[in-house]
Parts: sequence; C-alpha cells; structure tokens
Amino acid sequence: MSSSAPPLSSAGDRYFDGLADKFSRSLYNAPRGDLRLAMLDQLLPQMLRLEQQPVLDIGGGLGQLALWLAARGHPVTMTEPSGEMLAYAKEAFSTANTSTPIEFVQAPLQALEAKTPGPWPLITCHAVLEWLSDPQDAMRRLTALLAPGGQLSLMVFNRDALRFSNVVKGNLEKALSDRLAGTGHRQRLTPISPISHDEVTCWAAENRLQIESVAGIRVFQDYLRQPPQTEAERADLLALEHRYCRSEPHWRLGRYLLYTLIKPEKS
Repeated sequence: MSSSAPPLSSAGDRYFDGLADKFSRSLYNAPRGDLRLAMLDQLLPQMLRLEQQPVLDIGGGLGQLALWLAARGHPVTMTEPSGEMLAYAKEAFSTANTSTPIEFVQAPLQALEAKTPGPWPLITCHAVLEWLSDPQDAMRRLTALLAPGGQLSLMVFNRDALRFSNVVKGNLEKALSDRLAGTGHRQRLTPISPISHDEVTCWAAENRLQIESVAGIRVFQDYLRQPPQTEAERADLLALEHRYCRSEPHWRLGRYLLYTLIKPEKS
C-alpha cells in the first residue's frame, strides 16, 4: 500500500477516498472503535430527545451512526463526501435488519445548504469538523441547517486530549510547541484541525446555540500503559468510562467531546 494519501480537497478538507479500509481497520475493527460505539449507544439516548424525527447525518463515514438511528425508527439522510466511504455505508445498509429508509447523498458539508436544506429537527455531525480546514465556518453552516428548537449532536476530536496523549508518549517538544495537527498528506489519521472545548463554546455563542450537555468519549482508554487483556478488564474499563464521562474534570480529557447543542426557538 502506498504511504501517500489523496490530496486535500479544493477547500483544504480531508476526505477518505483510498483510506476506507484503513479507516475501518484502525477505528472500528479495534478496541477503541468498539468502546466509542458502546459509549455512543449509552450516551445518545441520554443526551438527545429521540422521537423518530428525521435526521441529517453529516459526514456519516462507514454508516454506523446512520444505521443506529434507522434501527430506532429515524428516517435518515446520510451525507458523505467520499464515494468510497459511501459505498461501504450502502453495503452495510443493504444487509442491515431495518425497514427504515436511509437516503445517501455524496456531498461535502459546504454543499448541504443547497442539497439538503431542511430545516432539520436533528442533525448529527460526528468526527467531521476536525477534518475541515475551517471548522468555525462549518459551525455556522450547521446552524443554518438546523430548525428552531432543533438539536445538533456534535462530536469533535479533542485538541487538549491530543496534547496530553503526546506528553504521555514522550513527545514533549511536540506538545510544548503545540505541533498537534496532522497534515492530511499521509496515511496517518491525525486530524488536521483538532478542536478545543473553548473553541466549541465560542463558536456556539457566535451562532446563538445553547450547549445543553457534554461528555467525554474514551476518557481513560487512550492513556493506558497496557490495553485490557481479558473480557473482565474490558468490562471494568467500560464501566469506568461510563461512570466518569460526564464528570469534572475527567470528561475534559476524552479523546472525543460529544455535545448536544440547541438552536433556540424563534421569538
């Protein structure tokens, strides 16, 4: 396999054509992917009002979240700029045991105001903003797609956790100089725009979105000296993640930060 990756898009964003197999192996056919999905399975019903309303799933990747929502009765429109990732998602849907439809749209976030304008009562945008050159502008675009009173489930790759992880690994100079972002030009899956909680707070305020709740995903797993070796150890780790994912100060070092943001009703 080549060590190069497809170039960034014309907007400077990273897509995953040519990397879908690696993405699947590295993130979902691995313990960290299993834990991420297990945490979402618990947290999303706690953090969202799920009333089988239509959902716009932005940057849906391999389709796990879209399938999770469809299985719970939500009509889903899943968008994804990578044709290869979209093909994976369509294949997964074709073999899934759900009668709820999923509409697949190949488009980047910047095109959605024209292609899927809504307004949408529920938008999910998980692990997308960190792959964009301008995540602040993306937040504005998400707000425009959201209906008054609507919910945005936003998950971002946590810049502060990335720094802490580099320190734990001994990359002290890299952490000190704040050289944390990936370049997007190789096979490595370090995001090009890791995001801090302070940035999300600022961007939410700029767009008059209310942060209703926040949780950390993989608060402990990425810092373990040795991953769990047995089913009992894996169960203990999951229990710890569940217990502390919404507690101060632990959630702040989750590898991902999961938010529920609300667009106020029109006055």
